[in-house]
Amino acid sequence: MPDSSSSTELKVTAAALREASALCRAVQQTLDYGVLEKGDRSPVTVADYGSQALVCRKLKEAFPADEIVAEEDASALRKPGQQKVADQVVRHVLAVHADGTPEDVLQWIDYGSGTPGPGRFWTLDPIDGTKGFLRARQYAVALALIEYGRVRLGALACPNLDGGLLLTAELGKGARCCPLHQDHLTDTIHVSTTYDAAAARLCESVESGHSAHGHAYRAAQHLGISTEPVRLDSQAKYAVVARAQADIYLRLPTRKGYEEKIWDHAAGALILSEAGGTVTDMCGKALDFSQGRTLAQNTGIVATNGHLHSKVIEAISALGIGQHKA
Repeated sequence: MPDSSSSTELKVTAAALREASALCRAVQQTLDYGVLEKGDRSPVTVADYGSQALVCRKLKEAFPADEIVAEEDASALRKPGQQKVADQVVRHVLAVHADGTPEDVLQWIDYGSGTPGPGRFWTLDPIDGTKGFLRARQYAVALALIEYGRVRLGALACPNLDGGLLLTAELGKGARCCPLHQDHLTDTIHVSTTYDAAAARLCESVESGHSAHGHAYRAAQHLGISTEPVRLDSQAKYAVVARAQADIYLRLPTRKGYEEKIWDHAAGALILSEAGGTVTDMCGKALDFSQGRTLAQNTGIVATNGHLHSKVIEAISALGIGQHKA
């Protein structure tokens, strides 16, 4: 467990994310991902469902009154034609908790169908970056605790980042990182000290459908950045900026009116902020996690080491990139 100064919430979070990460690695080793396609044509795998089951089980056991707002639900697994995938999910989850039944596993997944309220709730992305997971590249298990519209706790398990890392933050207490297999969160992390925009390292999504690469290129050119951007999946991008391995993360909308999901940013944004960075939307507005399942009052994401933030916002404004929501 984390050290004794950590909150109960953080201790439960760290244990849950380690269990989920172990399941994800076990699924990858089988090379049988049981991929389904959701309504928006994005993939969901056995590991997504299994990770959600384990994290939600742990949260409900520790905090039974808390709502959990997660990306997945078990409705697809309950369909007769998906019995094979459902069986795979059950098998992997019960390998961790043998005391459950197949119906228990589906119920654990559905614990994530909670409603975000004005008070306290958790938000979970059981595999952020599913396409990265399928490519055996970067992905993250992302969990955050939101209270009255503010992210109070955030944690990212990144199994393929530098041998496997767990990053955590509690509001006002800084950000920490340790190897995923390690029990103590002892290493405080800080953003880079880069002030020269031209020397900055930029990272963005691998998928052009997730972030407008062309707009990011224009912004980089305006700032004098000549090096190629580092492209990686998931909230691992927040992790590399928080750990001073990059200086800027841009997620610029690919279409007007798109609203970011809260589970795609809550954990990473707190970790980066507590590491000394700055996270806003592309207009410079703070991220508003009080609007339900999406960041409905925000457009795009700009995450930096803090020193470069105003310059990036100014560049986006000068170029007229997506200044208004549809």
